Amino acid sequence: MQHRLSTSLVTLAVVTGLALTACGSDKKTATTTPGTTGATTAGTTGGTTAMTTGVSLKTICPDEIKVQTDWLPEAEHGFLYNMIGAGYTVNKDKATVTGPLMSGSTDTGVKLTILSGGKASGFQSDTTLMYADKSILLGFVYTDEAIQNSAKFPTVAIQSGYEKNPQMIMWDPGTYPDVKGIADLGTKKVKVRYFGGAAYMDFLTATGVLSKDQVDGSYSGDPSLFVADEGKSAQQGFGSAEPYSYEKEIPTWMKPVKYQYINDVGWKNYAESIATLPENITKYSDCFKKLVPVIQQSAVDYINKPDNGNKVILDAVAQFGTNFGWVYSAGTAAYAVETIKKDGLVANGADGVMGSFDMARVDDLIKKAIPVYTAQDSPPKAGLKASDIVTNEFIDKSIHL
Repeated sequence: MQHRLSTSLVTLAVVTGLALTACGSDKKTATTTPGTTGATTAGTTGGTTAMTTGVSLKTICPDEIKVQTDWLPEAEHGFLYNMIGAGYTVNKDKATVTGPLMSGSTDTGVKLTILSGGKASGFQSDTTLMYADKSILLGFVYTDEAIQNSAKFPTVAIQSGYEKNPQMIMWDPGTYPDVKGIADLGTKKVKVRYFGGAAYMDFLTATGVLSKDQVDGSYSGDPSLFVADEGKSAQQGFGSAEPYSYEKEIPTWMKPVKYQYINDVGWKNYAESIATLPENITKYSDCFKKLVPVIQQSAVDYINKPDNGNKVILDAVAQFGTNFGWVYSAGTAAYAVETIKKDGLVANGADGVMGSFDMARVDDLIKKAIPVYTAQDSPPKAGLKASDIVTNEFIDKSIHL
C-alpha cells in the first residue's frame, strides 16, 4: 500500500514555517452522521471495567483530542474509529472525523478528532505533523521512525498499536511455486519493489537477505507494475490488505498472492504506535493515565466486535468521495480484521498485556537500526535506549485479549 513510508525530517525547519492542517481547503462544511454508540462495553473480553467504563476525561485532557494517522480510514486504524460515538461529523475537505470519545458505551466528555494521513496530509510523516502543529496530541509513530528521528525530533510512544507490523513482501505463487519466504526471493534474485527510503530494506540488503541490485525503490502503491510484470516481480504491502484486494478487487489480477511479514525476518517494528512529543508525557500525565486504558480496551473490543469501527470507517471514506482517491470496501475491512486477529498483528504483548512494549525487543531494534540510519546520514541519538522512545507508564496491565 502507499502508506507506511519511513521519511526523514530534514526538511522540517522549512515545513514548520508553513501553516499545516490535515490537508484540503479551509472550507468548513461537515456532514452530521448518526453513528452508533461506540465500542462494546469494556471488560467483556478481558481487562477491567473499573479503568475503562464510566471514565471521564473532561478537564484533565484537551477538550478535543487530535490523533494523526498515517493513511486514510481503514481497518488497521479500527481501534481509533471504534472510540467515535454517535453524532460524529465528517469534514470531507480535510479528511477528518470528529465525535464524542467513547469509553465503551460512556461518553468521556471530550471529543476525538481523527486526522487522515497519506494524500490528505501531503504524505508527511506523523512526526513532522505533530512538530508542526502542537494541537495534534497523538500520532502513529513506528518504532523505527522514532529511532531515526530520536536526535532531532524525538517522540515517545505510550501504547504499542500493533504487536506485529503488518508490512510484508508479496509474490505470485504461480510464478514462484518454490518461494516460501523473503530469503527465497533473494536467492532467486527476484526484483522487489518498495517505497524508497524504507529502513527495513536497508536492513535486508545489509544482512544479505536481499541484494542491492535486486531491490527497486520506485514503488508508489500502484498495482499496475506488479500486474504488468505478470508476477515476475515482488513488492511490499500489508498482509491485512493487499492479499484480499489483489485476489478479489483488482480486475487485472484476481488471483492469490503469498507473502511474508518483515517482522519474521528480524525487523521487529511496533507499527502504528500511539506516540506524542516528549514534553506531553509530563504535561498530560493525568490525561494519559485514563486515556491509554481506554485505547487499550478499544483495541480489544474492535478485534472481537469491529462493527462500529468499520461502520465509521466506511462512512467516512464514502463521504470523502473522490477528494483523495481512496476507495475502501466492506470486504477489505472484514478481511483486515480477520487477518489482524489470525496473524497476531494486534495481540497481547510478551507480558500478556494489550498495548505494552517489550523493552528488550525495542533495544534490539535500536541496535539493528543505528547502522542503517547512520549510513543514511540520519544517525539516532547517541546512547539511545528503549525508554527514550517508548513507555509502559500509562498501560493498564489488567487489559488483554
